[in-house]
Amino acid sequence: MEQNIPIEYVKGDFRGLPSTLCQGCGHNSISSQIISACFELGIQPEKVIKFSGIGCSSKSPTYFLSRSFGFNGLHGRMPSLALGTLFADTSLKGIGISGDGDTASIGMGQFKHLVRRNMPMVYIVENNGVYGLTKGQFSATAEKGLMLKKQGSNPYLPVDIAMEALVSNATFVARSFAGDPKQVKELIKAALSHNGIAVIDIISPCVTFNNQEGSLHSYNWGKDREAPLHEISFIPPRDEIMVEDFEEGSVREVTMHDGSLVILKKLENDYDPTDRWQALRILEDAQRNNWMTTGLLYIKPDIPSLVDMYDLPEQPLNRMKPNQLRPEERVLNEVNAMMF
Repeated sequence: MEQNIPIEYVKGDFRGLPSTLCQGCGHNSISSQIISACFELGIQPEKVIKFSGIGCSSKSPTYFLSRSFGFNGLHGRMPSLALGTLFADTSLKGIGISGDGDTASIGMGQFKHLVRRNMPMVYIVENNGVYGLTKGQFSATAEKGLMLKKQGSNPYLPVDIAMEALVSNATFVARSFAGDPKQVKELIKAALSHNGIAVIDIISPCVTFNNQEGSLHSYNWGKDREAPLHEISFIPPRDEIMVEDFEEGSVREVTMHDGSLVILKKLENDYDPTDRWQALRILEDAQRNNWMTTGLLYIKPDIPSLVDMYDLPEQPLNRMKPNQLRPEERVLNEVNAMMF
């Protein structure tokens, strides 16, 4: 992670353009926490690249890190853009912003393959249960029985994005609620330090089309029923480690590959975030009981990322000269000889 920046930055350097989303949209709160997380970690904005597809959520990268590069692609095709870019330049820190339609519907195939390859990037899903950009149809994550004014009742069971990430062998899976900004920020900070795919499913209420009483994606429902697994704090590797705030509770520390720490203070649940089967069980329990279980659901920091598997160089591939990329003539002749 890029720290010790040679240039003096202020928080304004991490902001983006004014939002054009609806006032009160949860997506705006998430953008604010991305700004705070990157600023507090001292990540150089020019070393971040942002990716998005299509939807209200995919407009969000405009509203943070205006000094960073960005690529807004086709609907559901953000993962392949991210994979190609980050494969070519491993020096960049990737942040992908997607939505429940962009990921759980048209983009499900690309999402699953990006996850199983463990591409080192942060993948945030701004999940509101509706297609707000096209005036509020049910999305793939809308709960069964949800009533919308122009759509009637939803007859289908929802897709659980966190569960899909887990069964696809993601190495970092979290869920949060846009109305809980402190937790969102700490999870983003931990995700930015993770050497692998970091999926954060954030319930982000649509105040225009899906904020009615009783909806699982509404502010009131989330505020009343959010059940955090733990209090989470992130400590960068170069900071002094202080855990006095956790003396009265049970504490679990997870050491990341770069030496940073994720500190989890147990609340009511005796939960181990390194146990994948326990994560699946708690998601199943939450689904059955209509709970919004939030926090760091699963982490496996010691699995090689895609960059590690291919032993990619620090020098970006797109800046190498042809003679550095092409095999020697002798090697090509040996490969050709194997074909006959």
